[in-house]
Amino acid sequence: MHDLSAMAVFAAIAEAGSLTQAAERLSLSKSAVSKQLSRLEERLGARLVNRNTRQVSLTEVGIVYFDFCARILEEAEAAEAAVANLQDAPRGRLRVNAPMSFGTMHLAEALTGFSKTYPEITVDLELTDSFVDLVDGGIDVAVRITSMQDSTLIARQLAPACRMVVASPDYLAENGTPQHPRDLSRHNCMIYTLAPNPGTWVFRAADGAAMPVPVQGTIRSNNGEVLREAAIAGLGILIDPTFITYRAIRDGRLVPLLCDYELPQSGIHAVYPNRRHLSPKVRAFIDFLGNHFGDPPYWDRHIEAVLDR
Repeated sequence: MHDLSAMAVFAAIAEAGSLTQAAERLSLSKSAVSKQLSRLEERLGARLVNRNTRQVSLTEVGIVYFDFCARILEEAEAAEAAVANLQDAPRGRLRVNAPMSFGTMHLAEALTGFSKTYPEITVDLELTDSFVDLVDGGIDVAVRITSMQDSTLIARQLAPACRMVVASPDYLAENGTPQHPRDLSRHNCMIYTLAPNPGTWVFRAADGAAMPVPVQGTIRSNNGEVLREAAIAGLGILIDPTFITYRAIRDGRLVPLLCDYELPQSGIHAVYPNRRHLSPKVRAFIDFLGNHFGDPPYWDRHIEAVLDR
């Protein structure tokens, strides 16, 4: 048996579909990757990939070999993770993916404390509101704001993701305060375009029945912070997560509305691929975030203080 490096190079080529992208992923030169592949094919006596100028595709033999390689490499990674768990020393590179607003508003501060606590961990944080495949992207852990239904990923809830209807005092003084969700049809409502049904806000009645409310307005955005600023400026009514609006609610720049009507809620989760052994660096990161946010999270504690006044 030869070492696993050739298998790792071949697996990276198979996953990336390109020698160039595999080289970037492995921090190797393209020529080094090509030589490793050629030596592996020579040793096996079989062609594993079909090459052209821009991309590669697996041969029939390559498909079978990749399946075995993926399992062997995962077992090797699990073995190393098990040893690391015994040593109990979180270290190494930690690749994290998170949504933009939550990342800038809350992860940025959390990472400062995390890095001071775990100086041997190098954090590589990627912020995007687009879906990222954790396995294909080489992500160790992601922060996702979702209900996490029917997921193949392992998830741990870090905090609830509560949403509230809010508007500025100036907007309410000029346009009146809605007393029932159906009153929203008379108001300018700001639309979050990444919602499943952007033009419909769903409330729950006292009997638990869903109460969909069609809404419309002059401001639409895929970013909750943009909509929050528009609401503070008095442009309309907004549904936004409390982790985005809590400071404005605390300072009186936004007023909670329709608090007697429930909105569907989700959670802020740390998610990671299905592995039998969770690495110490990932476990340390998840535990740190849970403790940092608190139960309830600090942003909701600010809002509870306002509602209790």
